[in-house]
Amino acid sequence: MDGKLIIFSAPSGSGKTTIVKHLLAENTNLGFSISACTRDRRGRAEENGKDYYFLTPEDFKQKIDEGEFVEWEEVYTGAFYGTLKSEIQRLWDSGKHVLFDVDVQGGLKLKEFYGDKALAVFVKVPDEETLRERLIGRGSETEESLSKRLFKVHFEMSFQNRFDVVLLNDDLHESLKKAQTLVDNFIEENKVPAKATLI
Repeated sequence: MDGKLIIFSAPSGSGKTTIVKHLLAENTNLGFSISACTRDRRGRAEENGKDYYFLTPEDFKQKIDEGEFVEWEEVYTGAFYGTLKSEIQRLWDSGKHVLFDVDVQGGLKLKEFYGDKALAVFVKVPDEETLRERLIGRGSETEESLSKRLFKVHFEMSFQNRFDVVLLNDDLHESLKKAQTLVDNFIEENKVPAKATLI
């Protein structure tokens, strides 16, 4: 099989994870790329090898040195996230196309590395207040972490025009349908919209 990659990136709270989970539930030919990270698990809900590969900073840095990552980033001081080459190969070997839920810079690095084999989608909310409300609604943000995330939003938004598609997530039901159409067109017909097409 000629494996492909579909990348969903966005500032935190934009809804990309909800979209990715929906696509995984509806498409048996898609497999989720599990990222590696150095942050602590969020309670008992997260599992190693299912939600993330939880690594120590030392292990993560060793894998960087050994060239095991397609992309990696120190998202916050001491907090590393990345995509292992072995994870993509694992999914391709199982006969699936690879679906990503990654931060904005990671998404761009994946697109750059894989080129035409990858579709890069930037998920955008109508305004910052919507994003703030969604982040607060999670109940997992402190004032400090909320402030950090919102500061990062401005930076991440500046990259949206480098993605293949900008998906405006103002109506979740419609966004899920648009995301499915994007995936179908890319996998079946290799259709990639003109750079930074807003849908």
